[in-house]
Amino acid sequence: MQIKLQEQLSSTDAEVILERLPERIRAALIARANDIEYPIEAVIEMAIASFLDTEALGFADCQPGRGQ
Repeated sequence: MQIKLQEQLSSTDAEVILERLPERIRAALIARANDIEYPIEAVIEMAIASFLDTEALGFADCQPGRGQ
């Protein structure tokens, strides 16, 4: 079985992640997505990538340890 790697979150993945986050974090991510008019999956991706690498715009740019 071969696993296909994705460089972006799907909307289904985003919903699964949102369901498991504390309410205040979920609300903040949704509010941010609405403010900047981006899909929620892009905002979640940017938040995670930014945590791992402050210079990353998304998962494709993420190189953990580079931005610290």
